[in-house]
Amino acid sequence: MTPSFDTPIPLALYVHLPWCVRKCPYCDFNSHEPRGGEPPFDAYVAALLRDLEAQLPEVWGRRIESVFIGGGTPSLFPPEAMAELMSGLRALLPLRPDVEVTLEANPGTADRDYFRGYREAGINRLSLGVQSFDGDMLQRLGRIHGPEEAAEAVAHARTAGFERINLDLMFGLPGQSVAQGVADLEAAIAQQPEHISWYQLTLEPNTLFAARPPVLPEDDAVGELFAAGRALLAEADYTRYEVSAYARADERCRHNLNYWTFGDYLGIGAGAHGKLTRVHDGSIIRRVRPRQPQAYLDDPAGGRDTPVVPGERPFEFMLNALRLVEGAPEELFCERTGLPLAALQPGLDRVRGRGLLEPAGSGVLRATPEGLQFLNEVLEAFLAESEADGQQEEVSE
Repeated sequence: MTPSFDTPIPLALYVHLPWCVRKCPYCDFNSHEPRGGEPPFDAYVAALLRDLEAQLPEVWGRRIESVFIGGGTPSLFPPEAMAELMSGLRALLPLRPDVEVTLEANPGTADRDYFRGYREAGINRLSLGVQSFDGDMLQRLGRIHGPEEAAEAVAHARTAGFERINLDLMFGLPGQSVAQGVADLEAAIAQQPEHISWYQLTLEPNTLFAARPPVLPEDDAVGELFAAGRALLAEADYTRYEVSAYARADERCRHNLNYWTFGDYLGIGAGAHGKLTRVHDGSIIRRVRPRQPQAYLDDPAGGRDTPVVPGERPFEFMLNALRLVEGAPEELFCERTGLPLAALQPGLDRVRGRGLLEPAGSGVLRATPEGLQFLNEVLEAFLAESEADGQQEEVSE
């Protein structure tokens, strides 16, 4: 059966700026310390726009709902370069009138004039990678800023006119007690951001922490901290809407919601990923650009495309949608994958029978509180189905 799409799929844009002052020991993102001076800001912006222009024929007439500029450390880029980028985006793409444009920033590179220039360029949401307000914890994480600089970055952002600020904060840090974790979260809430991304430190492959693991808190302590933190956030009017995202009223991250609801997104920049639905033939592709900055500068439109075959789409959809506390309507699965709901049925039967997913008849694909706690187990049910379908497709070919 050829998948079909009857409902327009929203489109976002991700921009990757790969340089950072210093690689953090826990970081597995595509980030690079500049060699031989400052990064080639102007050349890189020009490459980004060439990359985007090469992808335009696939998205003619489609409006951009949100833009996210991540890294690396995007706040290394001077306002002039960011203004050139934003001007180029507007010239090439139809942007939603109230488009959300987010920039990631490191408090260690926070500059009042830079923030003001970013705001004037059209960036309207700032995501500050604070990670902790505890000086000792910041040192253990290899961060280049201290607690005072973290608070100053928020103040600079407010002075520059940013009305939407997200704070990234981690818990379960090396040597962190429950009391320290709660105090860290209290310090973040005291800054009154509109959004808090509060997530547990994990040891990712190919990082310094993976090679030389630090001593992390015991699971029971992490669980106690997580429960105390959720209560603290709720008391401060931050609603948990995703596994690690908490927002005040109407301040959810529109860009990330597009990922979690299996929307489309263009990706430009070194190592950037994209996902595009080709309605005319029912295909979905994932696209990735070259990881190394110089390779990207040499060939911005290089990289590879990989199809998301129908057998993989149930897992891909659920991997994202089940991160949402509210889940997703059943019909959204059909709209975003081009498949009937029956493609999910074997996996649904497995997890609903264990009480990990809302029962049939609810009209929603949503993990129960227990399912959200053991989300990896829920997803394994759909991964098994994906692998089985993939093998069947290979045989049939």
